[in-house]
Amino acid sequence: MSAPVIGICAAIERVSWGVWDGYEVTLAPRTYVTAVQRAGGIGLVLPPDDAVAAEPDLLLDHVDALILAGGADIDPASYGAETHPETRGTWPERDRFEISLAQRALERDMPVLGICRGMQLLNVALGGTLDQHLPESVGNEVHRTLGGTFGEHHVRLQPASLACAAAGVEGFVVWSHHHQGVDQVGEGLRVSGWSVEDDLVEAIELPGKRFALGVVWHPEEDPDSNLIAALVQAADGPISGDIDPKSAHRRGSEVA
Repeated sequence: MSAPVIGICAAIERVSWGVWDGYEVTLAPRTYVTAVQRAGGIGLVLPPDDAVAAEPDLLLDHVDALILAGGADIDPASYGAETHPETRGTWPERDRFEISLAQRALERDMPVLGICRGMQLLNVALGGTLDQHLPESVGNEVHRTLGGTFGEHHVRLQPASLACAAAGVEGFVVWSHHHQGVDQVGEGLRVSGWSVEDDLVEAIELPGKRFALGVVWHPEEDPDSNLIAALVQAADGPISGDIDPKSAHRRGSEVA
């Protein structure tokens, strides 16, 4: 049997190393690839490409599932909004590429997992909008602490949801470092996870699909998380419906 190929959407960033300063690259944290490999899949990093944005089947024909990874803020023009002063570092070419891939992958009923920014991108791809700066709306920095460290909070998942079945638990602790989130929910999406502390949307899913899930924490950072393994399993068929999630407290990680 061949291993399922999981496409991992790459970020565009300017980085510095050696003699290079502010060099533009496409990249993905290695934890995404190792999480896919640990689950028995093959990770394939996908750089933004305008030709693929115009014809996403050029790329989707070569993968079995799609991970919309974390990274920079999404350009508010993607969902018809003005730019908030705290929205920074956007890459519209990445947004075009990933929105096109997400929409076509869902049309093909290909398994899709959105992580942090990827959850937000999934929402935008289905016509939803974003809250561009959560500290103004929730009144705290629980989801993004200052100084590059993680904030901790509890997440609760809807029983009998895809999010709960894939995670294997109804409640656990995550680390967060994001300042944007879901505002208006996209067409057909159902909210299936919330922050215990302030009821912020933490998971969304599209019922009726083989596997279409977005989460705002980062399961690839947690070697005990089952979410990416569930995606890899779904690349060969639907995840098992006989999982009996039990309330638990576990530590996950998330990086915006």
